Amino acid sequence: MTTQTLQEMPEAPTMSQLPVAQSAQSARPLTGATVEIHDGERWTPVCDRADLIPGRGVALLLGGAQVAVYLGARGELYAVDNRDPFSGAYVLSRGLLGSRGDVPVLVSPMYKQAFDLRTGSCLDEDLAPDGSPAVLRLWPVRLAGSASGAASGAGDGAGAA
Repeated sequence: MTTQTLQEMPEAPTMSQLPVAQSAQSARPLTGATVEIHDGERWTPVCDRADLIPGRGVALLLGGAQVAVYLGARGELYAVDNRDPFSGAYVLSRGLLGSRGDVPVLVSPMYKQAFDLRTGSCLDEDLAPDGSPAVLRLWPVRLAGSASGAASGAGDGAGAA
């Protein structure tokens, strides 16, 4: 009979361990097609398109906000708040992309609520446990510096929030 030991699960990253959005003064220059997020005032380069894996999320800091960035299977970009409104945990970058019919969704890794990536609304429940609307903030996101100029499903305009 063999003995097995339980491996400790890695802890979620702290705020100081998350990648910080690139700025004009960044030491690491971005090359090729660059993913940019609009923070309400300006477009901020955050990573190279080549750094993203389709279907996998990446958490980053934009100012003081945690943002989850996703690349869809067809090249679409999504950026949403990383905080799950049902658990309060900053885990949405670990969620799953999928669809319900024609609706692109992000499924939370915590309690499995699905969020419409076009509107941020939860498709399963209207309210979070604290009584607030179950809606994620969508961050305008775009691909800059490429011939395709692909924009996000969340919108390319600075007014979307």
